[in-house]
Formats: sequence, C-alpha cells, structure tokens
Amino acid sequence: MARNPELRFVKGHGTGNDFILIPDFEGEIDISPEQVRFLCDRNFGLGADGVIRVVRTARVPEVSAMADSAEWFMDYRNADGSISEMCGNGSRVFARYLDATGLITDAEVQIATRGGLRTVSMESDLSITVDMGIPTTPPGTAVVTVGSRQLPAFGVMIPNPHAVSFVESLDDAGDLLVSPGVAPASIFNEGANVEFVAIRGENHIAMRVFERGVGETLSCGTGACAAAFAYLRRIDAPVGSDVRVDVTGGTLHITETDAGHLLLRGPADLVARGTVLLP
Repeated sequence: MARNPELRFVKGHGTGNDFILIPDFEGEIDISPEQVRFLCDRNFGLGADGVIRVVRTARVPEVSAMADSAEWFMDYRNADGSISEMCGNGSRVFARYLDATGLITDAEVQIATRGGLRTVSMESDLSITVDMGIPTTPPGTAVVTVGSRQLPAFGVMIPNPHAVSFVESLDDAGDLLVSPGVAPASIFNEGANVEFVAIRGENHIAMRVFERGVGETLSCGTGACAAAFAYLRRIDAPVGSDVRVDVTGGTLHITETDAGHLLLRGPADLVARGTVLLP
C-alpha cells in the first residue's frame, strides 16, 4: 500500500497564537486547503491557528517583485485553508524560525507578505518587533452583532480587515463559539477579524478576538495593532504613544511612530519539529 506523503514541519507560537511552519525553500510544495485544515485540526491533525510556508520570494510569482528587498516570503493560510494578507504574530514566529535556522544573520531584515514588505527587528531581550505599516480606516460606521446585541465598531485595515468594538467587560463578547456579525458589507465585503476591547488604564487595554477563518484565538498581532490604533484615536493620543495590549495568551506592545507606522513587539517561540503524514 502506498505511504501517505510525509511533510516536515516546525511548530511555534506568539503569545499563544500558534502556527505550523512548512519549510519549502524552493517552492516545490503545493499545500491544498484540505491539507491546511487537516494540519490545523486540534483533534485529528497537529493543531494550530494557521499554516506558514517558508519559501524564497523569488520562487513565488505573485510576490517575486519583492525578491530584491526580501529573500523570504511568508505564505500564510488561515486554519480553514483560506489565504490571508499577513499575520502579526505569525511574522514574529516566521522571523524566529529564520534566525534559529541561520537563514538570516542580521538583526533587522525584511520579509515579503501578501500585505507587502515588513521590516522585522530581533531585539536584545529576545522579543521581536515588526513594522506593520500604516493602518487605514474605511469610511462609514461599522457594527458588530453578538447574539441579540449590536455594538458600534471602529473599522481598521492593517492590511487585514478588523472591526474593533469597545466594551465595559470582555465578557460582553459572549462565548465566541460562532462568528460575530459584521456590517456593513460595503466595508467588510470579505468578512473581518473582530476585537472586543476593554480599557484597563492609561495606554493599557485588554482584548478578545475572533479571527476570520479561525475562531477565537489566544492572540492576534494585527488585531492588537487595530485595537491599539482605535484606542489611540479614541483618546486623541499624541504620536509616538505606546500601548500595552493584554491578550488571552500574554502581552503585546504597540508603538505608533511619528510617520504613522505601527510597531508590534512581543515574544515568539519555537516548540516542536518533526514530520507529519498528510491524508
């Protein structure tokens, strides 16, 4: 009987947001949405919030124009097999893998994502900082629906779409077993990640997140950026402000630069490596 195809993997996480990394330096592996769903299944597969293929940028036609600036492309898939623009926590885990395996040697590098180039810095305290770029706010008023409740929300694109809703208590998000409703479709025509944010103090917030294509996760890097950005607009903060964001899996720090870029800083850990037999 033919043996199932065997795939090498490394598993890592950033504040509990966990990922399966697939080394595919020369772009020879075609991972189907069904295989992604198998890999991410926490009962029948390895279990993760997403899959990241590690591949040379020049080997992927859709992003090869970035190859002169970034040798490595982060090919990110959500747990349901759908493709996403990028992932903040995933980009730190991606950089940790490149550094740990000697694929990069500089303290600062650029990586290619579907959301564009991202500068990643390896910090002396072993945290990793990612320049997430400049967020944009779509026109119009957003609304998040949880059960029978409708909550006003702040739309943020970074570049993934986010709907940020401020609440008195994180319990107001409910059990998050099903995706909250997000409207209007004119803003979120491909759905959105939804963040429920409670203010803990000056420049200190906490959040829960329902990730599009995944479900509730322990953390979300782009979601933390969106939440911090919405908070800074809410309090009319000066540029250069730093926001502490407590997520279920730990703590992240977001800094808005004078140029309007959001810098995401936090830990990233590799926890396992091996091979898995694909179905």
